[in-house]
Amino acid sequence: MHKGKFGTAINCMDGRTQLPVINWLKRMYSLDYVDMITEPGPDKMLSQGKAEQVESIKSRVLISVNAHGSDTVLIVAHHDCAGNPVSKEEHIKQVKECIKRIHSWKLPLNKIIGVWINDNWSIEVIE
Repeated sequence: MHKGKFGTAINCMDGRTQLPVINWLKRMYSLDYVDMITEPGPDKMLSQGKAEQVESIKSRVLISVNAHGSDTVLIVAHHDCAGNPVSKEEHIKQVKECIKRIHSWKLPLNKIIGVWINDNWSIEVIE
């Protein structure tokens, strides 16, 4: 059995985003651990990807939820993303679609959060 409180981040594989996401989630939601699901351009992959790509992400979220008791999922988009080189506005649109998709999975989650990591590597919550 796991000890400690877990959250889940669907994050870009870009190493610059890892610590800001982990530190922010731990601080904002009093988490002990963050399960990291990484993809190049995860907001595009989850909002517009092929069915098998979406299922791959979902299966890893399920592991985090079922095995670690995570009840918080974060979807990340960021400045200067090589895997999804689109405007901030397009990233935000994709993140909002990701949030809808994650809701459609009907998981026992308390929070599904979307964030934008800006050019200072600071986190901005997407409403």
